[in-house]
Amino acid sequence: MYPKLIIDVNKLESNLNAVAEITRERGHCSLMIVTKGLCADQEMVKMVANSPKVDYVADSRVKNIASYADMVRAAGKKTVLLRIPMHDEVSEVIKYVDLSFNSELSTIRLLNKEAEKAGIVHDILLMIDLGDLREGIFFQREDLIRQAVSEILEMKNIRLYGIGVNLTCYGAIIPKYENLSKLVEIGRKIEEEFAIQLQMISGGNSSSIYLIDKGELPEGINNLRLGEAFLLGNDTAYETRLPGTTGDGLLLQAQIIELKEKPSLPIGEVGVDAFGQKPYYEDRGMMKRAIIGIGKQDTDLDSMTPVDPQIEIMGGSSDHIILDVTHCDRAYQVGDIVEFTLGYGGMLKTSTSPYVEREYKR
Repeated sequence: MYPKLIIDVNKLESNLNAVAEITRERGHCSLMIVTKGLCADQEMVKMVANSPKVDYVADSRVKNIASYADMVRAAGKKTVLLRIPMHDEVSEVIKYVDLSFNSELSTIRLLNKEAEKAGIVHDILLMIDLGDLREGIFFQREDLIRQAVSEILEMKNIRLYGIGVNLTCYGAIIPKYENLSKLVEIGRKIEEEFAIQLQMISGGNSSSIYLIDKGELPEGINNLRLGEAFLLGNDTAYETRLPGTTGDGLLLQAQIIELKEKPSLPIGEVGVDAFGQKPYYEDRGMMKRAIIGIGKQDTDLDSMTPVDPQIEIMGGSSDHIILDVTHCDRAYQVGDIVEFTLGYGGMLKTSTSPYVEREYKR
């Protein structure tokens, strides 16, 4: 059945080995693999959990982590929650998550109480905001950082495992030696003032990996969290291909359901489309237009590229994508399959959609 996501497990494993070589061997960092890009696909998680090159397995959704916590723990690895917890999911966090990222003391207090009930000590990473302005205590507020650390260290069922930062995801601030050095400096001050040893200073996600081969990852950063770098082979700071990786480990296949010649300009007064946007159309005369059976509900049109370079994506609606196949050498027919490589947004939506089937290649 189509649409279908083809997951080449061998290519993903090759990507994993390539990013592990960069991160662990050259960067001397532990490797945290992020599974949310493929919505915690079980075959992918199995491969990651069984790899000796992976130290932690992480996701932003507790539900995803719950689906694989036993497998990951049986392989001797920690499960990690990347998104700071909501108050109403604290009990699930304690049950399924070994290390959670946090920035709010009220939430950490609840985690402490729940961990006490469970008779365990829960590890947390205190997030520091270096200017990207998503989660974390703002780095210039050393008083708030000191206050948070002081209270956390008094908790009997919470262990301060380390500190971390997120960059590029909201403010698009690129990791540099200068800003990541501030994170290391904050970590060192915490260690000196409170006479403790932080296990982890996590220097970001797939946008930080490029610093390793440039020799610009600050000494003291000892962990990176990689999702897109592993799944798509991208350094997300500058969208360059990482050495030894491939970008076609995932392929989206969709079937042509209509193929007709029609004008390139809609006829009549142009209003807004189904998503409230007023589209612009270029007059290209008559076109051969193929409609495929997938739409914006299932994927991101701006984050998918036809494998056939002569195909152009014209647009789409909830359930349809319209392609220009006018200049294709291949004589496409109704029922034919069209393939696309995916960017991050396309991968995320496609793997989350219940309407997209999956097939595995090995």
